[in-house]
Amino acid sequence: MPYQANISQVVATDVLVVGGGSAGATAAIAAARQGAKTLLVERYGFLGGISTQVLDTFYGFYTPGTQARKVIGGIPDDIVAALADQGKVIYRPNTYGAGQGITYDPQTLKIIWERLAQRAGVRLLYHSFVMDVLTAGERITGVIAATKAGLLQINAKTIIDASGDADVAAAAGVPFEFAGEQVQSLTTTFHLINVDVERAAKVSKNELHERMAEAISSGRYDLPRREGSVHINPLPGVMVTNMTRVGNIDATDPFQLTQAEIEGRRQAQEYARFLVDWVPGYEHADMGALSHQIGVRESRRIFGDYRLTKADVLAGRKFEDAIAQCGAPIEDHHSGSDTKWQYLPDGATYDIPFRALLPQKVDGLLVVGRCLSADHDAHASVRSMGQCMAMGQAAGTAAALSLETQSLPREVNISDLQTRLRDLGAVLD
Repeated sequence: MPYQANISQVVATDVLVVGGGSAGATAAIAAARQGAKTLLVERYGFLGGISTQVLDTFYGFYTPGTQARKVIGGIPDDIVAALADQGKVIYRPNTYGAGQGITYDPQTLKIIWERLAQRAGVRLLYHSFVMDVLTAGERITGVIAATKAGLLQINAKTIIDASGDADVAAAAGVPFEFAGEQVQSLTTTFHLINVDVERAAKVSKNELHERMAEAISSGRYDLPRREGSVHINPLPGVMVTNMTRVGNIDATDPFQLTQAEIEGRRQAQEYARFLVDWVPGYEHADMGALSHQIGVRESRRIFGDYRLTKADVLAGRKFEDAIAQCGAPIEDHHSGSDTKWQYLPDGATYDIPFRALLPQKVDGLLVVGRCLSADHDAHASVRSMGQCMAMGQAAGTAAALSLETQSLPREVNISDLQTRLRDLGAVLD
């Protein structure tokens, strides 16, 4: 072990979750609620990932189309209920094509994620970055994390990679692919305060985009994306955007990611200037907040025991090892000025198979969130936060079951896993 002389501390746990985003936080809560000794390692000082540092809306809970059918349940419902108890959540209709959204206050959500995790018994470790893995043959046995106190060795019986970029899986030798030339663009979101929300909310999507085209034609604004959205928030006088677009970035390259952060903030200021100058309701607005980091949609995608495909998505395919459902469209934020949408038949859903969370060539590891085993197009549908939370719930439950039965995650009885997920409130049918 190359780090042995530099290890400052060694700890052990039953389940280790790497990454505290919506997938990882849900996975840790699920495992801990079922009695597994669970440790979650997160590089920032809070939970939630994209859900608390970039976005303010859960998508994927409901199908788009003529009727909004709920397809996500269980621990995700507990999150939404806790937000509702504090009056910090609103439901938004299918305005931009992705289905009914659940919009919330991200700062409140940070506290809720922590509260539910601690109540479940999850041990949290913030400001720590996993830099390498430990293996024994084909099984992953632990990780090396860099902390303020030095290098920390964490031994675990089961590890859940919720890093977003498949960092643990890649280090363990799991086959993966980079998104390559098709990679979806990155986005820096921002909040505008002092908005006349009543007037601003009356501006339709088409009118917003028409005004944007006119502003670009004037030659006074540099707006790479010629569409995007701006929506209401539970807080008074606040509107939240999803407009900027930074394309052709490998988010696993730290130098490229650094430049993307800089460009994303530059664009955010430019789009804010456009809104103030051109759109009713924003005349006295100011930028109130920028996303903590730029939002990454796609980087590494692992090869698992099954690879979800575009054909699976558009056909609404069902699987015997289903652990969640998804009805979200293929939403491809390519490097151009628009977004490409492809929809399932009205009201249809497809299943997410458990095998898509099981990486090839490595045992003792589950992969959840946007780095699951899926092709580019399927990924552009299944990466919604509702589905990431559902994947986390399934992985945490599978990890607990594997401990109970003293088996590997890929050896867990699927029927038992599905029964337990239904008992938790997951929607599988």
